[in-house]
Amino acid sequence: METNLHSPQRRLIELRIEHSDLDALIDRVHADAPADELVMRRLKKRRLALRDEMARLQAALQPDEPA
Repeated sequence: METNLHSPQRRLIELRIEHSDLDALIDRVHADAPADELVMRRLKKRRLALRDEMARLQAALQPDEPA
């Protein structure tokens, strides 16, 4: 089975992993100490951008429903 390193499916998996890692980082930073609000805002903004990109990729990968 040939693996395409640049396939949309692989990119989606990478985004999900990055999103999960970012979620864990945000939780850790928030629980450990009061974090810099600017840092937290940037982390959350990046997490939201990842979620949007994952939704776009997911929509592109799913075939349109027949009418």
